[in-house]
Amino acid sequence: MRRVRTMTHKPGDVVTLKVARMNEMGAFLDAGTGNTSEDILLHKVQQTENLVVGDEVKVFLYRDPKGRLTASMKLPQMKEGQVARVKVINTTKDGAFVDIGAERGIFMPFAGMRGKIKVDDTVWVKLYRDKSDRLAVTMEVEDELRRASQPAEVAKIGDTVTGSLYNYGENGAFLFTSERYIAFLHENEMIGRPHVGDEITARITYVRDDGRINVSMRPQKEKAMEGDSDRILAFLIERDGKMPYSDTTSPEIIKAKFGLSKAAFKRALGRLIKLGKIEEKEGWTFLKEEKS
Repeated sequence: MRRVRTMTHKPGDVVTLKVARMNEMGAFLDAGTGNTSEDILLHKVQQTENLVVGDEVKVFLYRDPKGRLTASMKLPQMKEGQVARVKVINTTKDGAFVDIGAERGIFMPFAGMRGKIKVDDTVWVKLYRDKSDRLAVTMEVEDELRRASQPAEVAKIGDTVTGSLYNYGENGAFLFTSERYIAFLHENEMIGRPHVGDEITARITYVRDDGRINVSMRPQKEKAMEGDSDRILAFLIERDGKMPYSDTTSPEIIKAKFGLSKAAFKRALGRLIKLGKIEEKEGWTFLKEEKS
């Protein structure tokens, strides 16, 4: 009696199979079960070269819309356990789909996201198999990036680095730079609030003993103070020359209203007072009239 073997291939596998037969739809690949009804279709549109019976071809397996195991010669550019930056191609209420170079987008469940992402974002992800043995990705890549990182042994304070934001912590964000450094960007050193996946150019402010670096998006203090002063002046002009904020205002309110730390706000106020532009009274700040 002929022995029929069980199908061992599953969606997400990259395997080499032999072309068993051809028809107008494409090539049927031998699944190795001994049952021709289980041969796997490699449709013409999924072929990257002409094939004949007997050829061995490397393919990516996935489920078609009817749930049938299907093959494509368009192979993923990641392996299970690897991390890479990939583009988001679709979002749903349950998660998102990303492009890893395969025939179909790979699902990222909502639980694996870091912050709110949108179509065309480029994010760091890790490829894995979920509990249903399907390929999926997650943005939880901290351990992998830490192992892939290099200590910032030649970095110097004041150097500029470019990196992609991969996670937010309690007080700021973490970047993985093109030099493979791990960089911490404190919330007080941000301009606006960058999104996870954004590529950021920042200035090194500190090189830590553990080989990581601290960075800032803000210009150096003198230039920053000028910009902060201009922002406060513009705020005062828009409000008829007065505002209920001063150097006694809480850091939380200052951050919400001006996007500045309390220290940066006080430095800018001090500069404007010294220049004779403003004055403070009973917790308010007033624009001084220029003398003719």
